[in-house]
Amino acid sequence: MSRQPEHSELPRLILARGHVQPVWAGHPWVFAQAVARWEGKPGAGDEVLVCDAHGMPLGRALHSPGSAIVARVFTRSADCAIDPGLFEQRLRQAIERRTRLGLPSRETTGYRLVHAEGDDLPGLIVDRMGDALCVQWGSIGLAQRAEQLLELLEHLLAPRAIVDRTSQRIAQQEGFSATPGVRRGDAQLAALEFLERGLQQRIPLSLGQKTGFYFDQRPLRERVEQLSQGRRVLDAYCFTGSLALSAARGGASEVVGIDSSGPALAVAAELAELNQLSERVRWIEGDAPAQLARHGDFDLVICDPPKLAPGRGARGRALEAMRRIAAAAHRATRPGGVVILSSCSAALGPAELMRALALGARDAARRAVVWERLSQGPDHPVPAAFPEGQYLSTVIAESLAV
Repeated sequence: MSRQPEHSELPRLILARGHVQPVWAGHPWVFAQAVARWEGKPGAGDEVLVCDAHGMPLGRALHSPGSAIVARVFTRSADCAIDPGLFEQRLRQAIERRTRLGLPSRETTGYRLVHAEGDDLPGLIVDRMGDALCVQWGSIGLAQRAEQLLELLEHLLAPRAIVDRTSQRIAQQEGFSATPGVRRGDAQLAALEFLERGLQQRIPLSLGQKTGFYFDQRPLRERVEQLSQGRRVLDAYCFTGSLALSAARGGASEVVGIDSSGPALAVAAELAELNQLSERVRWIEGDAPAQLARHGDFDLVICDPPKLAPGRGARGRALEAMRRIAAAAHRATRPGGVVILSSCSAALGPAELMRALALGARDAARRAVVWERLSQGPDHPVPAAFPEGQYLSTVIAESLAV
């Protein structure tokens, strides 16, 4: 085993005055504009020592020179190396955290097992999907250490297979090559099969959308099921239909699912059949806003679009887009019905979502009264010092005539 460097041997990242407090308080990211200077010349993915403006160590991080986030802090101890021992400790803690949450259970065998910064493993996503795992590397430092992490996941969980679902866009930004597909285990694996609140899920590997399933919306799926009894429900941007199927199981009188992806709708139809819900749901392929304009008088309309704001610079355009979606949702809802609006962009958080909901209601000659606000489930933990981690916002509102 190679000797781990002492902290005095590491390149040092010196933070600029005025940028120290967030990192000192526990924020795991160091942005490029927060760097006063470097002492030493770290390579891509190298371990570095993050220091305050006086040179006092604040922790160890991995360097991402091609990213706006130039360093991700893994440990607050200057003497604790970012090595397989640290990775194993953090993975064991993540597994134990899910055990305390009751995961896995008899009814749920699919969930977020490692939530990056929320589990003190910045940039690493691991979703457990029955007897398989899906991983995403979010930094060049993790990609360089992928074999260490894959070996640990095999040792700790003995999965049938480990599937790499790393985003090509993120890999390009970080400066490494994504290698999608089965990395360990059963190379013939064709689909990810698991239970989510008792509903059977079967997601083909060919459906390349993140890790294959949006576990963060489990609280919303449960709430939609509770709200759907006897209601006509429209689920725009339905993808593989997890919300639509929840509505159908909840006793909706009619469910319509809309998505622009034919392959995703084919999976949704198969899942409806698998769960004996196909008679309650029909699927429409098309642009969600255009399809919303053709429908009306629904009791419950759900709009959970893809990420509209990849960064804060896109917030204004994203707010306008969400306003248009909200207006279309109100028009498709009967007066006194319910509109559910979700944003998966941290830059379009609760305040912006409420504004879009209000303005969209006004555009549709309605007014919105919010009943509830939801966010991601507890298997997506968020450090208190990391507000960007609270990325998912949902509002459930009554749509009333003006």
